[in-house]
Amino acid sequence: MWFWRLKTSLSASFRHIRKCTTYTKARRIWEIISSKPPENGVPLKLQGWVRSIRSQKEVLFLHLNDGSCLANLQVVGTPDMGTSDLSFGSAVHVEGRLLPSAHPGQEVELHADRLEVIGPCNAKEFPFKAKKRHTMEYTRQFPHLRARTNSFAALLRIRSQATNAIHKFFQDQGYVEVHTPVISSNDCEGAGELFQVEPANSTVLKEISEDSGKETKHFFDVPAFLTVSGQLQLEVMASALSRVYVFGPTFRAEKSLGRRHLSEFYMVEAELAFTQTQEDVMEVIEMMVKQPTEQILASCPDDLHLFYKFVSPGHREVVEKILTSKFIRMTYAEAIDILKNHSENFKFRPEWGHDLQKEHERHLVRHCGSVPVFVTDFPRDLKPFYARDNGDDKTVAAFDLLVPEVGELFGGSLREERLETLQDRLDRLGLSSSYQWYLDLRRYGSVPHGGFGMGFERYLQCILGVPHIRDVIPFPRFPHSCKM
Repeated sequence: MWFWRLKTSLSASFRHIRKCTTYTKARRIWEIISSKPPENGVPLKLQGWVRSIRSQKEVLFLHLNDGSCLANLQVVGTPDMGTSDLSFGSAVHVEGRLLPSAHPGQEVELHADRLEVIGPCNAKEFPFKAKKRHTMEYTRQFPHLRARTNSFAALLRIRSQATNAIHKFFQDQGYVEVHTPVISSNDCEGAGELFQVEPANSTVLKEISEDSGKETKHFFDVPAFLTVSGQLQLEVMASALSRVYVFGPTFRAEKSLGRRHLSEFYMVEAELAFTQTQEDVMEVIEMMVKQPTEQILASCPDDLHLFYKFVSPGHREVVEKILTSKFIRMTYAEAIDILKNHSENFKFRPEWGHDLQKEHERHLVRHCGSVPVFVTDFPRDLKPFYARDNGDDKTVAAFDLLVPEVGELFGGSLREERLETLQDRLDRLGLSSSYQWYLDLRRYGSVPHGGFGMGFERYLQCILGVPHIRDVIPFPRFPHSCKM
């Protein structure tokens, strides 16, 4: 029945409408599939890439995708449109009429009057094949092409929606976005894992030296690095604007090749003035995990379904539990006691004063029923110089948030706002001369404040269940690899 109707419609389209149709500008598939055209159809232009081809004696079927959504749009044409250049992966321009579809499983289809191959694709040499599911490990070999796969295109759309959701959360809460510098003279984390920045052309330094009349070894007169965090600059702005955040790239010169580490990644960081306790900051973090995630679940149902069905079956339940549970709080000392009771299970023996290893983080989350857990009040020597001293000569008001499967997702602390305490700590570390500006913030109108940072790619791993961090960023950077 539907095939007879299709032949009748094709005859009308190809023999009569072509001469008198006026086509509007090309539209995107995401808006087309939800439209309800009249029975006689509406003129339409469409551009995209061929996902499948099926040619019959009297009809040519194509499935096109333009990247705007997971769904394909069926294009119905005549066999003579199937030129040798038309293949899986080729880019095409189609003009025709959008009609209600008689075929079950789709609301509309495009009956083509004209089909042009804009960019041919050698399907035999193309690394991805039609109707074949490729692993993420395989697609990772082709960073310039993997966005053509369903899974990575879905990831990029989810990543875009996640970015929007996080910005919306902060804007709704009255935070001011600040663009902190990518080039910095500070090592915020104090770990020395820095990429130094200098001109590639050494003659630039000679020219600067000649212009200034003094020899310089550095473009900025001091050693400069790609930022590891925008936190210190955010503290400057929080001392005037109260609530600020930054969402931008950060860089770490780590030798790690693990599933949670990259040399370039995105960080979401925020600073809050007039805080009193760690709980003030942790409450903001809990809201920031839940509200954007709920928005992503609502705005990306098809893309998320692909991940929860084919990439990480069962992970939707993990995410739902995160959204419906109150996050656990425990001190570092309590965490160490829990770990010591199961120390025979660990490669690294848990000891007070030692940092938590990945295996420890995962055990603590499982111990708490696979609910995110804040570990608070870390030993002073494990956290940066700016963490507020608890006054017990051992610990600082710093915390990590651990989540299922990923481990550490957030790190945060109250910042040391007391001038004398901070001055003493910087003196002991030999950093006072480099951080006079930081001390000035305590000299002129200092207030209690705190903040946090979240690795954006780890957040995507958390909500999608993707095991490897290289599969949630468009162009991963890590030791021995800087492709493109």
